[in-house]
Amino acid sequence: MQLHNSHPSYQPESEKSERLRMKSSPSDLIKLLILGLVGSSCLSVLCAAEDFDFFYFVQQWPGSFCDTKTSCCYPTTGKPAADFGIHGLWPNYKDGSYPSNCDPNNPFDQSQISDLISSMQEEWPTLACPSSSGIAFWTHEWEKHGTCSETAINQHSYFAAALDLKKKANLLQALQSTGIKPNGESYTLADIKAALKNAIGYTPYIECNVDESGNSQLYQVYLCVDTNGSDLIECPIFPHGKCGSSIEFPTF
Repeated sequence: MQLHNSHPSYQPESEKSERLRMKSSPSDLIKLLILGLVGSSCLSVLCAAEDFDFFYFVQQWPGSFCDTKTSCCYPTTGKPAADFGIHGLWPNYKDGSYPSNCDPNNPFDQSQISDLISSMQEEWPTLACPSSSGIAFWTHEWEKHGTCSETAINQHSYFAAALDLKKKANLLQALQSTGIKPNGESYTLADIKAALKNAIGYTPYIECNVDESGNSQLYQVYLCVDTNGSDLIECPIFPHGKCGSSIEFPTF
């Protein structure tokens, strides 16, 4: 679940412009067609070149993903390790909105990241049902989010950056070093945030979901990253939403 705002929806042309278009002469229609082809190409370039202000780097706890009414399915490679997994690296604006699906001409290409696949299966596993290899998950993340950063980093660099960031932000180690363990116990939101900030050096945003009994549980951790996808930064803005004061950290 993504808590940051989406772009406004596309607005269809007005009835007046539609009538004018229908009354145009054949020669005018040819001109419009040519302009339309040029325009669509320009729009594609503009879309692909869309700027952004920072990334959200989002990791999720698999125990919380699975401990819901909808449950989960392990990937075809087997049950992932009991560790936070990457959800995504999402370009964002400082006003809380974000670009998406920026370049349909640059689809996910598994051959470009063949050297990263084994690491991604470990660090970026899919838990969606039905069980799958992860390709559909990574395709979605690249085409919705990654294409909006392609002016800064290419497809291989995008996935490599996320893997590198996970090494820099070892969330489970940071929490366990302060006694916060995935054992089904509950901890305060303040303690969780403090443990992560003290270990990583930057303020995290904590997203919660609820288990089948309605208890608030630690679900996702957001950290912010510069536009090169290389360095953690303080977040200019946090997503909307809140957790309870007491948060369960479920087993996996």
